[in-house]
Amino acid sequence: MGENKLIVRHSAQPTVLSNFVSRYTTPIEVLYDGPILEVTIYFKPLGINQFIEDPHTLFKQNTALNFNPFPDFIPNMTEILATSDRILQRKKLEAYWLSKLQIKAFQPITEVILALESEERIEDIAHKNGFSRQYLSKLFSKVVGKSPVEYRKIHRFRAAIAKQKNMKSLTELSHESLFYDQSHLIKDFKQFTSVSPYTFFKKVDTDQEYLWLFI
Repeated sequence: MGENKLIVRHSAQPTVLSNFVSRYTTPIEVLYDGPILEVTIYFKPLGINQFIEDPHTLFKQNTALNFNPFPDFIPNMTEILATSDRILQRKKLEAYWLSKLQIKAFQPITEVILALESEERIEDIAHKNGFSRQYLSKLFSKVVGKSPVEYRKIHRFRAAIAKQKNMKSLTELSHESLFYDQSHLIKDFKQFTSVSPYTFFKKVDTDQEYLWLFI
């Protein structure tokens, strides 16, 4: 396993390996060696905060190997993974995580997220909330796990993927997704995927809810 490569192999012994990935700046290549029982849980911004007390500790690690957030996590995930009926498996997984849910309010971070997604200037967002830009960045990174600049870049990238089907060209897609220009869009796509947007959209079915780039 390297910094940007992960090899997943079948274990001869019954075991559960759980990793938490919060941030990376380049794509992670995942190689599967044999059949694997796997469940992926995707947390939206502030999502993990509703389940554990100190997500900032996780965020600082970038990738938390042997993620074990609850005392009963391993036995319950072992049972869930052993469930062959996929519908029942999803119900068990949902019920388990809902049992750990702790509803918390994250004001004004929720409003900051919406403002970032609408492309308000970060200085204006900070001023509106009575913060300096430096304090806003520090607070946002602690709670969300990314700086406001990083979050906006990711949101812009995701927006481009969602809109691509209805665009006639990369120039139009760049404009509608609020990139500065086509070169800006291409640069960000290469950073996040290691390929150009032309190659990305040829290989990925953007109609799917969850996207995987197979190489």
